[in-house]
Amino acid sequence: MATPGHWRSIALISDIHLHEEDGHTHGLWKTWMSGGASSAADALFILGDLFEVWIGDDCLASAKNDFLRSCIESIRECATQIPVYFMAGNRDFLLGPDAAKAANMTWLPDPAIVTLGDQRIVLTHGDALCTDDVPYQAFRRQVRSSQWQSDFLAKPLTERAAIARGLREASKAQQAKQYAEKKSWADVNDEAALDWLEQANATTLIHGHTHHANDHPLPGGRMRVVLSDWDANASPPRAQVLKVMNSGAMERQDIPAKVRPA
Repeated sequence: MATPGHWRSIALISDIHLHEEDGHTHGLWKTWMSGGASSAADALFILGDLFEVWIGDDCLASAKNDFLRSCIESIRECATQIPVYFMAGNRDFLLGPDAAKAANMTWLPDPAIVTLGDQRIVLTHGDALCTDDVPYQAFRRQVRSSQWQSDFLAKPLTERAAIARGLREASKAQQAKQYAEKKSWADVNDEAALDWLEQANATTLIHGHTHHANDHPLPGGRMRVVLSDWDANASPPRAQVLKVMNSGAMERQDIPAKVRPA
């Protein structure tokens, strides 16, 4: 993707994990989308896990999903000001063309190469690069297959929601175990990241997924940049936007969040 020549910067976010039970994070995100996003840059790129779970675009037609429709409307309103691009994550990989059209956002493949000024940037959610986590990669291949998705989307919404809850609980338990044991294989493999950069003839790779915002220098002057997740309930709250300028400079911008009383 070659960006228009007049673009001076792009904004990137990921791992907002919007869900109805977390009104604080949703409210912060919604407020930023209504004005902050359009003033931050010339375009917004969402690199996956915008939603905690997405069980199919037909969920928007359910009378019980006012929350999701409200989120889609927030994106649509933002998209009237600046272009919004969306890349699926491991939580919302079933977000499809109907939802993207309703939100007026452009769907991006994973990975995607973006040219901004003189720089080529590889964008990815990040989970595909966690190659040392063999069980997860097997699971990822399964749920990303057209057969699995077809079978899953054929089930009633209530059944899909129950399956999704089970997968979320299993994922949380596995993450807790990984953090407790300090498993490095839960992170992106730098050799795999470097291979992607070399194939793309790019110097910078930007991703989310791991929730560990940081800059990781790689051989050859290359860089792996990790986006922050959003959690307005954390102490201190986490809500960060990465702004990338056409000059090559990058700036992490923290979105102010009111600290909730304990």
